[in-house]
Amino acid sequence: MSQKVPSFDELLDSAEHTAVHLEMRDAYGVSSEADDFAHWQATGQRDTDPASPYWGPWVELIRRTVARGVRVRRARIVSEPVSDYIRFEHAGTEINLGAGEDVRWLPRRRASDIALPGNDFWLIDGKLIHWNHFTGAGGSGGAEISDDEAAAKLCAEAFETVWARAVPHAEYRID
Repeated sequence: MSQKVPSFDELLDSAEHTAVHLEMRDAYGVSSEADDFAHWQATGQRDTDPASPYWGPWVELIRRTVARGVRVRRARIVSEPVSDYIRFEHAGTEINLGAGEDVRWLPRRRASDIALPGNDFWLIDGKLIHWNHFTGAGGSGGAEISDDEAAAKLCAEAFETVWARAVPHAEYRID
């Protein structure tokens, strides 16, 4: 069933036990990251200040979510060698970890036999899906929320399979 799409604050504030996020693109072109990505491309320096305007709201949201006992995990399926965008993400992942997320990376070649949904998603408590839609260029194509049981089961199984195969952030090396 399709519903009104909540904000990320509302979505994660609704979580009672788990919030998992699966990312499957090698590049994103969302406008909120454009300046930071361009700066990183030009200088090789990534904003790693958890209190910065870029990171602060996210860090606060994850910290308060984790403080309630919610386990927040993020898995990224990536092509290798990785894209510049994935290098950018990797360089900032320490902020996700510091806020309380657990992050793993799965080389795409190790995901060939996993049944994956067609879009990135957040899955809340194994039952509420926040689909992330993107344009061909990686810009935001809008979001959709669903509590469809079959889709939630697919997302949960896909995420757990990816998670079991993926490499913890501290061990994942970008060559």
